[in-house]
Amino acid sequence: MKALSIRCLAIAACIALILRAQDAGSLPEGVHRLTLTIDGTERTGFYYAPASAKSTPTPLVFVFHGHGGSARNAARQFQMHREWPEAISVYLNGLPTPGGALVDPEGKKPGWVIRADTRENRDLKLFDAVLAQLKGEYQVDPHRIHVTGHSNGGYFTYLLWAERGDVIASVAPSAAAVGIFADRLKPKPALHLAGEKDALVKYEWQQRTMEAVRKLDGCAEESQAYGPHTKLYPSAGGTPFAAFIHPGAHNFSADAPAVIVKFFKEHPAK
Repeated sequence: MKALSIRCLAIAACIALILRAQDAGSLPEGVHRLTLTIDGTERTGFYYAPASAKSTPTPLVFVFHGHGGSARNAARQFQMHREWPEAISVYLNGLPTPGGALVDPEGKKPGWVIRADTRENRDLKLFDAVLAQLKGEYQVDPHRIHVTGHSNGGYFTYLLWAERGDVIASVAPSAAAVGIFADRLKPKPALHLAGEKDALVKYEWQQRTMEAVRKLDGCAEESQAYGPHTKLYPSAGGTPFAAFIHPGAHNFSADAPAVIVKFFKEHPAK
């Protein structure tokens, strides 16, 4: 246990270094830049991969920041590299995207598309390209590919469930709603994270999404304690739903990363 704690601290220190690093200079061991050109547009980000990923089937977690955020923000918030150092964790940068009437309507800040028929599916193509690249370089476990994201990144997580659900084992969207593509979702283990005082993505909207996902996943009415702020609704079909409800607003809870990793570890693809 002590050795694992030391390793986790070392990995966290490595990520902290890259968060402060400029383009020049080398990166800490296990941390790699991602630069891809998709339809003529450069896409960027970075990822952490354990040395064992070259030879051992390894889980993979994609993390998507909120509107106006960055890969660096996502790494600081979600800390998948620290909570699950045995997994590959990927943090990507969005592109300028309109955020709606109340949030960046002119689209000057980075974000993700939340419809499959907009902007030439650029972010779905990014997901596909990064997944293909990592599969070519590492022993990615095809049964343990997971996706999480906050706010706009949470909406994109739901979109990936709808459009790429055949390759994703489980999802953990935060501060988001399912959107207009709910009818394209197929049962899948899901953890939804929400703040009771969220005024941006209103809590009642998220409640409707959670009720719809519970029904889709064929979950029991009765729940059981699962972790901080979290209740788990079992499913006879093997697609449980968990609700992480914290007392905050649109923020990402500091208790969330450990619960997300626990859920992902326990729910590989069948």
